[in-house]
Amino acid sequence: MTAQNSTADDGQRRVEVTRITENHYRARAASGAEVDFGRGEGLMTPVELLLAAVAGCSAVDLDTVISRRTEPERFTIGSAGVKVVEEDDASRMDDIRLHFDLAFPDDAAGRQAAKMVERLLALSHDRYCTVSRTIEHGAPVAMSAEVTPDPTA
Repeated sequence: MTAQNSTADDGQRRVEVTRITENHYRARAASGAEVDFGRGEGLMTPVELLLAAVAGCSAVDLDTVISRRTEPERFTIGSAGVKVVEEDDASRMDDIRLHFDLAFPDDAAGRQAAKMVERLLALSHDRYCTVSRTIEHGAPVAMSAEVTPDPTA
């Protein structure tokens, strides 16, 4: 699969993940943006990327509107969840929680922005954050593989 932008009408979103070394991978978006992840020093794990994606999605929703009114003085989001290991050793995340730590200037625009936060978070959760809504509603994940034989074997 190659990374590419989708058209607005097909709804597809794609990234390409390439192995760099053992347990080190690089995700590349159609825009050319890249993120390294995996297991090892200096790398976020895939679960940490999931938590970052949930926080980042809602951050964009909130920031897009808030920044039209004022520049936040502090904008930090904590994202955490509980790893659950089921009886068959299958693992998943549960009870994912976001905490927004925000500060705005002490002026009319800052006070207006502060009053908007709860409503914007509710809109992000209920309508706009594709990442959290996908997690909450679930989506099928299909896997396929193409294995090319080693010509030297």
